Amino acid sequence: MSSRTLLHCETSFLSHPNNRLSAHLEQLPFIYKATVLLPDCERAPPRLDAASTTFQSFYLVRKLPLYELLDKHLSRGSVCGLSYKTRINEDNCAFLKSSGHLCLSLDKDSYELLGVEGKACKPKNSRYVVSVDLSDKSMAPGRPGYERLLCGLTRRLPLKMDFLLAPRSGESEALQPLLSRYDWTRHTPKVNGCLLTHSSRPAPPAPDPRSYDPFELLEWLGAVQADISCDNAADSFLSAMSCPHPSSESSHGSFLLDVRGLLLPENISTLIQQLSGFLEQPRSAPWAAMTVYGFADSLHVHERHFYTLMLFPDHAYCLLLATPSS
Repeated sequence: MSSRTLLHCETSFLSHPNNRLSAHLEQLPFIYKATVLLPDCERAPPRLDAASTTFQSFYLVRKLPLYELLDKHLSRGSVCGLSYKTRINEDNCAFLKSSGHLCLSLDKDSYELLGVEGKACKPKNSRYVVSVDLSDKSMAPGRPGYERLLCGLTRRLPLKMDFLLAPRSGESEALQPLLSRYDWTRHTPKVNGCLLTHSSRPAPPAPDPRSYDPFELLEWLGAVQADISCDNAADSFLSAMSCPHPSSESSHGSFLLDVRGLLLPENISTLIQQLSGFLEQPRSAPWAAMTVYGFADSLHVHERHFYTLMLFPDHAYCLLLATPSS
């Protein structure tokens, strides 16, 4: 962990009416990978395996004019996506959130050409972010705000980008008019699983996972997911990491499920529901850990790039949130 990274640890229960888990999930709107670690398991539970293979398809639309994102079929929250292979600190970037917010990250010249009010990212950075709520009444077709943005994206700054787009659950038809006009390819999330052979694992005194140092726990989980041994001596040249204490020996190893693609918070919620049901069963895993990664060059990464969620059989959870301090 970098010294400039803040790690927030939040604990609660899935059944608690005031838990903030859903709100935290929405803060990472575009996800490229989710991994699930199940200790003492040799294979993925059927319900988890089935859930991960039913996630929505997503589409790579090439040279998409950004004004198309103002279409009512997309801006009402039925479709979301982000520009593909754009670099947040160098290129013009865009994303459309499921809330209907369109966000653009622009260099100074492009921002001035667009003619829509935004905010400077940082002093001396010469980049600006324009965030528009397309669901607001002021952005209805024919209103001044809508017409100003439409004019900017069609006449003054006619940007085109390769774009990843995914329909929300039950909204697959919303993309069809757009797909009929542009070159596109359809993709589905890739699901892989493997058995890890490390021998030690944390054995938290349920239901309180706060007995561990969160930095130590997060580092151990990262090492295990990379299948790096944490059983070496402190002077080992291979690895100086060790399993957090208290710990226990794992007789079956651990199963790691890896899902990659354009994933949405609703997909992560589905995995959480299935994991919670699995942990309730007799002789299931003692806990489960899911790490969720956002796209590295998306606009939201300055807030948070990944988080790790630990789930327990009594519905307790521990959410580890890493946030840059500046």
